[in-house]
Order: sequence, then structure tokens, then C-alpha cells
Amino acid sequence: MNFLELLLTAIGVSMDAFAVSVTDGLCCKNLQKKQSLAIGLCFGFLQGLMPVIGFFLGQTFASYITAVDHYVALLLLGYIGGKMIFDAIADAKQDNSELYDLNFKILFMQGIATSIDALAIGVSFSALANIKIFPAAIEIMLITCIVSIIGVCFGKHLGKKFGSCALFTGGLILISLGIKIFLEHMFF
Repeated sequence: MNFLELLLTAIGVSMDAFAVSVTDGLCCKNLQKKQSLAIGLCFGFLQGLMPVIGFFLGQTFASYITAVDHYVALLLLGYIGGKMIFDAIADAKQDNSELYDLNFKILFMQGIATSIDALAIGVSFSALANIKIFPAAIEIMLITCIVSIIGVCFGKHLGKKFGSCALFTGGLILISLGIKIFLEHMFF
């Protein structure tokens, strides 16, 4: 696999993290630069770790992983998105400066849910003779980190325009992403 192929793979794998990063930026009004960096680092780290895990699990456990990965993504993103929608409806009459509390637990769950595809990529990498997993994982990690930080900034910009609808919209985006992952893995 050459550099360009790996770069395109890394960009493709990072798109789920980008969507969730936009949602985080959209819903967290007072997100600071260090929190934006934390989101990028968390998503990048998990996106880089999962191909390594998938690579070493290889073909031995591939059928077990692919049998449940879409359920995990659907449940995690559905739970987080549903909670965001519930909070948006409950807080609709209140003027909160911060509608969404992005803590480490939520961030980690988002990171796991968005890196499920990277685990499958790692399993497929194990079948390739010309792949060096650690440089590939580092490239995926860096691309995802950068894309996620860009997503947070874009989401913050949109959040200023959407105002109180941001939390509800963010919840819908996460649920839709979970459904998309589920449908892709079940039918395509």
C-alpha cells in the first residue's frame, strides 16, 4: 500500500470522527482550545490504536469482531445522541450557557464508536503483505486528529448560528451516524 492509498484510507476512516467533532463543537458553546485539542487527540489516538489491535487480531477473530461492531457503534452513538435530544427538550425553556457537558466518559465513548471501522481496517491490513502497521496507524492517528480539530472549529462556528437548536441537531447527527454505520455493516 503506497502513501497516497494510505492517506485516502486515513481520510475515509476519519470522517465519522469529523462528524462527531462537528457535533461536539456545535453543542459545546464554551469549548476552549485545549478541549478542542483533547477531542482531536482522543479521536486520533483511538483511531490509530484500533488498526493496530485489528491487525494483531487478524483473521483469527475477524468474524467475531465484524459480527458485533455495528451494534456497538449503534448503541453508543444512539445513547449519546438520545441523551443530547432529551437534554435539549428538557432545557428548551431554560437559558443555559452550556447545554452539553462533554466529559471524558462521553468523549471516550464517542471515540470508540467512531473508531470501530478502523478496527476492521486493521483486520484487513493483516491480510496485506506490504503493510507496516505502526507507520500506517500513526498516519491514521495524525489525519484523524487534524480532521477532528477542524471539525470542532467548524461546529463551533455553526453553533453560534444555530443557538439553542444545536444540542437537538447534534443528537440527531449522532443517532444518524450510528444508524449509517449499522446499515453499512448489515447490508453493504
